[in-house]
Amino acid sequence: MRKVNFFQSIHLKFVLIYVLLIALAMQIIGVYFVRELEEKLLENFKSSIEERMSPLEYSITQEIDADLSGERSDDEPSLQESIQVLLGGLNSEDIEEVRIIDARNRVLGTSDDNNETVVGQRMNNELLQRMFIEGGPPPNNLNETYVDRESGDRMWVLAIPLVSGSDVIGAIHIESRIENVYSQMDEINGILAGGTAISLVITAILGVLLAQTITRPIADMRSHAVDMAKGNFSRKVKVYGHDEIGQLAITFNNLTKRLQEARVTTEAEKRKLSSVLSYMTDGVIATDRRGRVILINDPAAGMLNVSRETVLSMSLPELLGIEDEYSFEDLSSQSDSLILNFGTQAKPYILRANFSAIQKETGFVSGLIAVLHDITEQEKIDAERREFVANVSHELRTPLTTMRSYLEALAEGAWKDENIAPQFLNTTQTETERMIRLVNDLLQLSKMDSRDYRLNKEWVNFIAFYQRIIDRFDMGRSQDVSFKVKLPKDPVYVEIDTDKMTQVLDNIISNALKYSPEGGQIGFKVELKEREKEIVVSVSDQGVGIPRENLKNIFERFYRVDKARTRQLGGTGLGLAIAKEMITAHGGQVWASSVEGRGTTIYFTLPYDPESEDEWA
Repeated sequence: MRKVNFFQSIHLKFVLIYVLLIALAMQIIGVYFVRELEEKLLENFKSSIEERMSPLEYSITQEIDADLSGERSDDEPSLQESIQVLLGGLNSEDIEEVRIIDARNRVLGTSDDNNETVVGQRMNNELLQRMFIEGGPPPNNLNETYVDRESGDRMWVLAIPLVSGSDVIGAIHIESRIENVYSQMDEINGILAGGTAISLVITAILGVLLAQTITRPIADMRSHAVDMAKGNFSRKVKVYGHDEIGQLAITFNNLTKRLQEARVTTEAEKRKLSSVLSYMTDGVIATDRRGRVILINDPAAGMLNVSRETVLSMSLPELLGIEDEYSFEDLSSQSDSLILNFGTQAKPYILRANFSAIQKETGFVSGLIAVLHDITEQEKIDAERREFVANVSHELRTPLTTMRSYLEALAEGAWKDENIAPQFLNTTQTETERMIRLVNDLLQLSKMDSRDYRLNKEWVNFIAFYQRIIDRFDMGRSQDVSFKVKLPKDPVYVEIDTDKMTQVLDNIISNALKYSPEGGQIGFKVELKEREKEIVVSVSDQGVGIPRENLKNIFERFYRVDKARTRQLGGTGLGLAIAKEMITAHGGQVWASSVEGRGTTIYFTLPYDPESEDEWA
């Protein structure tokens, strides 16, 4: 997170707001104070002038009345002299000039000694003309303000009518320097401005100190929040007080603790989920609300043979190869599982996909979970089960049909024929023995599948054991087949169940005899592989052989390369399957090699420990 510029910080904003509020308050107070003070000073100035003129007004009126009535004697001063005496000394700092005007607008006297030339002259003044012209009752005092052109100062003119009875006999014209009032106001404004500036400076300093008490905890919380964003929950915000910010700091510390606990819990759940997804055998794919892959575990990637990096953000239908048949909306509402066939004729591979929509409380679909199951083996088992039932049914139906036909013939009187009856009974007995062998083999396989059997192992010399079985078949063979035996001269001791191993060798050698032609040869061989700690036993014939495409299937139940010939020879198709189960139970392996037209060789291995052999030698 980038550092906040000072001019963008909340600290400066606090100070500016505080200073502006104080400045605004001072401005409002100053405007109101200056306006009221100016009005009061002007009012006091005018009142003072009028009060000072009140005695003069009375004296001048008496002088003019005496002159108009002829009461003035010859030895008394004239009107102008009396007026001049009364005006003497009126000039002051405030009053510029006082003139006495009679009713005919003639100047009777002036207080300005330098302006005595105006005495006796008519005065053309609009203010005085308005006073003398107005009729009716005597007019009130008239005043006006103007700016002196020479000095540029504001002057206040006051005209006071001189009334005798109901007649205006003259007027007093006063010019005063009202500019002094405005000069005083300018001085007061300057003082007020200086005080305001000083107060703003003090306010700014106090604002900085006050802002720090607010911004310092906020800055600490901001720094702590940055650390929290980076995953550091160990710090705590310092609590500076118990005010609202202090309570916020305490709450922030509690929030940090809760977040740390929640993070630990979330991380633990995340690790659990990751472990579950990693080690579960089923594939899991998660998408966002647009159907694009956001999560895929290793089993799912392995099932689909893709890498995690390449499928992220890929559409789920596209990933599963069903984009032509299903859209993401179709999969979101899909309640049944889908069967995905990725196999070929040579290698089947089938997956089952179940879909579950991730919905919010409002019903909005925010994603989709797809779970993949590999059902190739299950489908294979189901197919084998169906095929097994069909094969068993077929294998039992064939001898039963033959027996029923012969028994029906015997029941109809064929038993009386001494030539036919023994033949029919012999065939019936043969088919009965064939069904008994089939049922016994099935019971044997069923017991081995259920693991409901035990191997009674014992240490035996396998060379001597194998030789006895070969000699038994050699003495009992009816075919023109020769045996070629290649066995080690020294004893080889292995731990086996002799009954089960006898059955294995009987099944393999019997098959070799069945498929060997007249004059053929059967080979028996045992090889020691001390490095692998096993022995390899093989039985080979010179029969018709097995095609390469069928070779891997000969150990399956009821599998026959030539079914007609096998049934003719009395086989059940279970011998090699039983042999494979028993060899596997002994910890060995079994396989076959064949060249079509030249014969087949069956191999199997048994565990062999040369060190244990010394104890039995």
